[in-house]
Amino acid sequence: MFTISPEGFSLDGRPLRLLSGALHYFRVLPEQWPHRLRMLRAMGLNTVETYVPWNLHEPRPGAYDFSGIADLDRFLHTTREEGLHAIVRPSPYICAEWENGGLPWWLSADPEVRALRCRDAAYLAHVDRWYDRLVPLLAAHQTTRGGNVLMVQVENEYGSYGTDTGYLQHLADGLRTRGIDVPLFTSDGPDDFFLTGGTLPATLATVNFGSRAGDAFRSLARLRPDDPPLCMEFWCGWFDHWGAEHVVRDPEDAAATLTDILDAGASVNLYMAHGGTNFATWAGANTENPTTGERYLPTVTSYDYDAPIDERGATTKKFWAFREALAPYADGPLPDPEPPAPLLPPTRVELTASLRLSDTLDTLAGPTARAALPPSFEELGTPHGLVLYSTRIPGPRQPYPLSAQGLADRAHVYVDGTHAGVLERDGTTELPDIPVPAEGARLDLLVESMGRVNYGVALGDRKGVRRVLHTQQHLHGWTARPIELGHGTPDRLTWDSRADSRAPATEPPGTAPSPAPTGPVFLRGTLDVSEPADAHLALPEAGKGYVWVNGFCLGRYWRSRGPQRTLYLPWPLLRPGRNEIVVLELDADLGTVPSAVETRTEPDL
Repeated sequence: MFTISPEGFSLDGRPLRLLSGALHYFRVLPEQWPHRLRMLRAMGLNTVETYVPWNLHEPRPGAYDFSGIADLDRFLHTTREEGLHAIVRPSPYICAEWENGGLPWWLSADPEVRALRCRDAAYLAHVDRWYDRLVPLLAAHQTTRGGNVLMVQVENEYGSYGTDTGYLQHLADGLRTRGIDVPLFTSDGPDDFFLTGGTLPATLATVNFGSRAGDAFRSLARLRPDDPPLCMEFWCGWFDHWGAEHVVRDPEDAAATLTDILDAGASVNLYMAHGGTNFATWAGANTENPTTGERYLPTVTSYDYDAPIDERGATTKKFWAFREALAPYADGPLPDPEPPAPLLPPTRVELTASLRLSDTLDTLAGPTARAALPPSFEELGTPHGLVLYSTRIPGPRQPYPLSAQGLADRAHVYVDGTHAGVLERDGTTELPDIPVPAEGARLDLLVESMGRVNYGVALGDRKGVRRVLHTQQHLHGWTARPIELGHGTPDRLTWDSRADSRAPATEPPGTAPSPAPTGPVFLRGTLDVSEPADAHLALPEAGKGYVWVNGFCLGRYWRSRGPQRTLYLPWPLLRPGRNEIVVLELDADLGTVPSAVETRTEPDL
């Protein structure tokens, strides 16, 4: 039995120092879980911690997925087989730089849900139904039932968001009534308002920080003197946003703070021990000011996090510095770290076939919706991808500015099939001087969604565009064609004779013929390998878009903005022989149509 006292933690009557590392099963392919878990042990850890993202497991209401990368049951079995204890942080909200903080997008499409993360009746009804499915799975892995799960978290960093402790109590009661009988805990920043807003009586309180360990633990002790010190998130690295600098932390500085934590007699969870990858469209977003939601900052595809175990599972200088700090607290000699998978040799994959997005609409697009104003992605039932919004501007009229309000997150604008410019959330939201002839003009906005905000007051933001104005005048009478992007998108493409040419397009994203530029374009090439191995994919000529390998979406790239300019390709996605690589280049109208993909042996983050 795992127990907690002011003196510390114990398991089956023996003292246990929790030396834990965060490793998210949903950011690592299942075939790689055993290696990554053994790397945690080689660093000196005895425990693994993971979140559980609700939106991954319930992509649509009542439709559950616990297969493949979402096979939580298999992951927990694997953690035990590899000799690690486990800590689970099971949602409904997880933050984690993950899409919408783990909350399903469809909560925003339910008109009955008026508020998130509080005692809103409709929201809690969805949470309770989710817990009915999730919690029994977790309960089976508890130490009280012969498993290895030591503790389970209630919500996540709630003190950073609200004060509805009745909501927290509802979640705690829900975990208990559904079978969780190991200790519960909360985790928050160390300041008083975090701890008073996010904790519960008789529930272990833990703190999150990246430095000044002594101050953090003293703050915790003032408010919770009977709780043993545990840093649930020691931020030993950090994440990146598109358009910002790649963040790194000096290994010796991080190791010094880890040593301070251990010297204080505290337990620790490294966040992250191994970060992994935000595959497909799962990367979240932040805002520069989380209290106002101003200035949108989408997160990159890589979740390397400058962690001690890098994105492909290799050791770093930080790994060795941490291993040295942790070794004195280990039960015995540490195992040697295992090398990661081998790397493919550098090669160039020509993208020899192309297919205009405009030619795929009948295959990829969902039903056309019609509305006075542009409907949101949520109203269209589309989690992520593209929506082609179309209307007409009456004419004749002089050149006036065209503006998009409530744009989330980026739009290519076409007027009568001619590319007029790009609009961006918190960037350029207005195009000057759009003239309209006597017969009027067709207006198309191809809107792309990026990650939903995962932290702060902007949580639950909607995608699409709220209104489009020509000068001060609302434009009405819209059609909307949603194009969902994710795993399997290339499987729906037909690469017929149209795919043999890289010639310019003869029609815009809509349906009216026009000698327009190419518009967004799918590109395809073949990677031949003798044996599967890791690689880092680079698109030197690309602008912005998505990459699929054998139908699996590696994620978004935005080479023209950076900082990330390679995508990690894990070996389990490859097979001996031919492998299909498909690229969707969204910025073809800006002159970025890649002719090839390159495999490299080093990442460029």
